[in-house]
Amino acid sequence: MQGASRRIGGTMEGTDDEKGVAMPGSTDSSTKTMGVLTVGGLVVVTAYTAVLGSNGWLWFGWVVLGLITLGMVATRST
Repeated sequence: MQGASRRIGGTMEGTDDEKGVAMPGSTDSSTKTMGVLTVGGLVVVTAYTAVLGSNGWLWFGWVVLGLITLGMVATRST
């Protein structure tokens, strides 16, 4: 039985495949997608800065995206 616990000798023993309950919006695939978007955004903002000069709003947007990604990583179930 996947994800179930069983009682052995008066103690509860969980199986290794227990994942817990994922919060809506923070599943493994969405967290990985946000990570890819954050890294891709860093590449784009860095390239823009190198070619056309610095734009504070782009860096601000990237920092906000990074913080959202970190929040998703911190709140996902393990």
